[in-house]
Amino acid sequence: MAVMWQVNGTVSDEAWRDAEVARDPELADTQWEAGLIADIQKKIIEAFEVFDRESNKTVDVREIGCIVRSLGCFPNEAEVQELLAQIEVEEPDGFVHLKNFLPVMTKVLLDKRFRPIPEDVILHAFEALDENKCGYITKEDLVKHLTEKGEPFTQEEMEDMLAVALDPETNILHYRDYRIKLVVDETKTFPFNI
Repeated sequence: MAVMWQVNGTVSDEAWRDAEVARDPELADTQWEAGLIADIQKKIIEAFEVFDRESNKTVDVREIGCIVRSLGCFPNEAEVQELLAQIEVEEPDGFVHLKNFLPVMTKVLLDKRFRPIPEDVILHAFEALDENKCGYITKEDLVKHLTEKGEPFTQEEMEDMLAVALDPETNILHYRDYRIKLVVDETKTFPFNI
């Protein structure tokens, strides 16, 4: 129950709001949702600004996947392209304006789209690449699989992954150990923990 605070004989605005919420639970939900949306949009703007090199509220269209992933979402490239189709891209120069990105990304985060891949799925994917079923994948096999099949890695993505994934002494990927680095705890990761 709300406590009515009086200042100079009048009831404060905050007390009136508390009383209204106590009478109408849907109002509390609306206020909570408005606060949630404001928090989400603040995070989106902060992430967007990291990539806004000119400080003009635009980013290169090629940065959108990085921005989305920095917000705790895990879309593949096809899903990033689907997102771009929903966002107005300023055509001749290929830039995305914050005003076009913000509503689309807000909906993505509210809908909790592009969830992290579960650990067992990651393990099964590595096991499928381990043709000899020996618990590891050689650098050569890994490069072949990730550049020739499915959604191929770029050379830069491959180099970045190999630098982290491979055992520096043996040049092989012990995938049962490496998969732990890839798992994301949804209970601690925005936006899935809201």
